[in-house]
Amino acid sequence: MNKLLSKTWTSGLKMGEKYEKKILINTINSHSFNVALKDIEFYNALLKSDILIPDGIGIVFALRFLKNIKIRKIAAYDLMIYEFENLNKVGGKCFFLGSSDKVLDLVKKRAAIEYPNISIATYSPPYKPVFSEEDNKVMIQAVNEFSPEVLFVGMTAPKQEKWSAANFEKLNVKHVGCIGATFDFYAGTVERAPEWMVRIGMEWLYRLIMEPKRLWKRYIIGNPKFIWYVLKEKFKSSK
Repeated sequence: MNKLLSKTWTSGLKMGEKYEKKILINTINSHSFNVALKDIEFYNALLKSDILIPDGIGIVFALRFLKNIKIRKIAAYDLMIYEFENLNKVGGKCFFLGSSDKVLDLVKKRAAIEYPNISIATYSPPYKPVFSEEDNKVMIQAVNEFSPEVLFVGMTAPKQEKWSAANFEKLNVKHVGCIGATFDFYAGTVERAPEWMVRIGMEWLYRLIMEPKRLWKRYIIGNPKFIWYVLKEKFKSSK
């Protein structure tokens, strides 16, 4: 079985709240799996994860179908709420790196109401395909000066995963989590799927309906491609 599927976290979100260990947390779904097969840097960044959570019903299906491993989908949003709840208990600090100043401001305002014991800092990096050395230096310095227990990175995949893997050792944090669109979901600038659709594994369909021009290739072409890969793996292992 592919190393990425083998590495996928199957224990749920049970990382504790003491933040003693430095860990890199990424998510994987059918789309990111497909992209990683063609992008070796992205593939290696995901393999570097200490925790790779199954943020997609396709990954849940694949592990059950290939290895009879029964797990539930854990969205990046679930990770954020889990970390928020733990940080709120201990009065910890959280840094949001990515997105726009508008989104970051909305995140801070909402979190201040829902999780008043958390100190939050943010930084909106420049919008460009590749960061310069100076860009990276400024981002790392902003994070390290705040020294949070948790750093959330939201620059869209695979950019966020590559950046986090490349700079992980330079960051003075405990948990680094790449959570992408969760910034927008929590800020309310992008509407997340209704809870019942999330619960039955149809969040992808809601996103496709809401953004068909941007996401049709990801789901209409990407999902069958992922299923075909899983079927080939099953056939190969049964020989």
